[in-house]
Amino acid sequence: MIGFVRGMLASKQPPQLVIDVSGVGYEIEAPMSTFYGLPAVGEGVRLLTHLVVREDAHILYGFATVAERHLFRGLLKVSGVGPKIALAILSGVSVEAFAHCVQAEDAASLTRIPGVGRKTAERLLIEMRDRLEVPAAAFAGPVEAGTPSGAPEAEAFSALVALGYKPSEASRMLRVGQGATGAHATALTTEDLIRRALQGAAREV
Repeated sequence: MIGFVRGMLASKQPPQLVIDVSGVGYEIEAPMSTFYGLPAVGEGVRLLTHLVVREDAHILYGFATVAERHLFRGLLKVSGVGPKIALAILSGVSVEAFAHCVQAEDAASLTRIPGVGRKTAERLLIEMRDRLEVPAAAFAGPVEAGTPSGAPEAEAFSALVALGYKPSEASRMLRVGQGATGAHATALTTEDLIRRALQGAAREV
């Protein structure tokens, strides 16, 4: 899996852009939410990526923030939603606005997005409910060159999910872990947050 691509922005024509990495041009498709924050052609850029493998092509998708990629990956798990619709959703609404629609069970707003019909909107409301519990830190701004791909809390959340915890469990574990020590999330490293979350879970057993 390709985690990120960093290089010179060679071209940008929505929804596709090309990043020149040491003489190799990577074609990447990205939502408009990412395009809005791109620098001028010829300048440096770093995007988080997700690779979709099909029988006839390998397609790389790029995102400016951890939250965008997290939502994209969650959308791909919804029945009937492929990369094209997922990209349209991220282009039509912000991550925060999408989360609000799901929490408010607002299917009507989702159907205004091209490619999202009533049945798809209803599936999104049901299947995405437990996949949107992302820490507030994950909604940080664009990822800059040379910086970690996300705040410590977002990285810790992703690590806990990768370990097999449900998103809701990971969020709760992080809250409990921070509350037990009285430490502020921004003062802790990713490793600290994971360790405290796991220690808190162990105490509850």
